[in-house]
Amino acid sequence: MNRFSTFALTCALGATAMTAGCTAGADTDAGEAGDTATERELLFADEFDADTLDRDKWIVIGTDFWVNNEQQAYIDDPAVIAFTDEAEGADGGALILRPVFKPGEDPKAERNAPFVSGRIESQGKFDFTHGRAEARIKLPDNVGVWPAFWLLGNDQWPGTGEIDIMEYVGEKDWIGVALHGPGYSGETPLVNKYFFPEGEDVTDWHVYAVEWTDQQIDFMVDDHVLYRVTKPMVENYGEWRFDNDKYLILNFAMGGAYPFKTNGIEEPYNGISQATVDAVKAGEVEMLVDWVRVYAPK
Repeated sequence: MNRFSTFALTCALGATAMTAGCTAGADTDAGEAGDTATERELLFADEFDADTLDRDKWIVIGTDFWVNNEQQAYIDDPAVIAFTDEAEGADGGALILRPVFKPGEDPKAERNAPFVSGRIESQGKFDFTHGRAEARIKLPDNVGVWPAFWLLGNDQWPGTGEIDIMEYVGEKDWIGVALHGPGYSGETPLVNKYFFPEGEDVTDWHVYAVEWTDQQIDFMVDDHVLYRVTKPMVENYGEWRFDNDKYLILNFAMGGAYPFKTNGIEEPYNGISQATVDAVKAGEVEMLVDWVRVYAPK
């Protein structure tokens, strides 16, 4: 029995400490995810109704991690990973991931990041193969921020496969989605943008989701399929690496390769405008996450 099957079984039986996360909200809130998730087995959920991070579900990434010329150092601190029960429009509590302007605090001299921020992962706590992962998220209107919700495998990148459910670089009318793997990593051809309808943008609450099978991956916003990648599409570029366990990631990066590629800003920091720096200093920049849920395949 693989790890996915073991986890599903323990959720059903309530036999381990991890199952508190699996069953939370299953009866009362599952319908909010949309009809496609209703009547499906809930494998994992965090409603973020507590005032601290549930360490049975999440780990926190620290300062050693650095990719993509990002302009933040990740730390484990309430300044960057916080909780609120006062977020307008949230169903109960919400997770807050926020950058803080702290030049001189980065212990990596070669990076010397001017910001600190938060990144949480379920690696070692929960992973799954195929199903639906979704999160209800509200994002800020700031050029050069790079918050994301995504899935990653447990082996070496890019061979492990990466599913980017939502990436945002500060143009509030769209978010990006992508797949990465061997032969299609970095500047991947398997990428798309979702432009919100008139009157909506990232500063509203939206449910960002992926429906993942052994034959295709559907990226969704509010139950609208914005992009479908099939196994034959992937195999035009390299091997399909999406039949293995993947874990959840929520992070708030600042600047770096993707924002810079989009906005071309070099000063005051790579990919980040002065207006965004000022907004971070004022405590106005944050990503709110109402909940995260993972369902078994249909």
